[in-house]
Amino acid sequence: MMSTQRAEAVRGAQARGAVAAQRSVPRTEASQRTFLGVAALLFAAGTATTIYQCVSMSAMGGMTMPGGWTMSMAWMRMPGAFLVMWLAMMLAMMLPSLLPALQRYRAGVGRTGLTLLVGLGYFAVSTALGAAIFPLGAALAALQMHWPLLAHAAPAAAGLIVVAAGFAQFTAWKAHQLACCRDAPGRCAAYGTTALSAWRSGLRLGVHCSCCCIPQMAVLLAIGVMNLRAMAVVSAAIAAERLLAAGPRLARGAGAVAVCVGLLVVAHAAGLG
Repeated sequence: MMSTQRAEAVRGAQARGAVAAQRSVPRTEASQRTFLGVAALLFAAGTATTIYQCVSMSAMGGMTMPGGWTMSMAWMRMPGAFLVMWLAMMLAMMLPSLLPALQRYRAGVGRTGLTLLVGLGYFAVSTALGAAIFPLGAALAALQMHWPLLAHAAPAAAGLIVVAAGFAQFTAWKAHQLACCRDAPGRCAAYGTTALSAWRSGLRLGVHCSCCCIPQMAVLLAIGVMNLRAMAVVSAAIAAERLLAAGPRLARGAGAVAVCVGLLVVAHAAGLG
């Protein structure tokens, strides 16, 4: 009699578990759709804003400088406007490569809100990076406007920056940062499931990925911070080295291409090409 009652209790518990699992599936699917919808809206907003900003500044034209090059009007803007432009650009460029990492984190913790908080921490680091870059770029632009000799040297300097960025892709430092960036999402869930731990995970991931992207960002800043074609190439290179199985090899291949392009720019600036 007791064994029969136990068997019935077990079957009842299993049935209740099955019903609960069936009810949780729609909630999980709805949460996944919400998460992907928010990501798609942010990407669309960042892309649209970036294109609008690029077109607007292209219509305004740039400042012709000694040495036959044109200074971007991005460095003539107010700091707040630059940060808005920078954040939109980061959303457009970085979100596609970040999304799989956020999905893995979400699968680990099972909570969309915490996953969005990780993303906020990540882009907080990107925004801080833009806040540090703007005063340096604006100061350099001011120096180039006042010192013609410095402006003449700018094209060759840009080529050397691209060469240095290419060589950086071959360093052990770059390999370490790339490995951290590729592996971090799998470890984030182990850091805890509180709002504070999610925020810290986002900051940690943002720091690793910002360090990993320094060579690509240097190339973008040297070529032109609002150059849409350069953005597309840099975004593709970042996504490939982070997401593909051959990412480390592709990072070195991109470095070789950057070295060649940089040398061509230097040769052209020196009048050799």
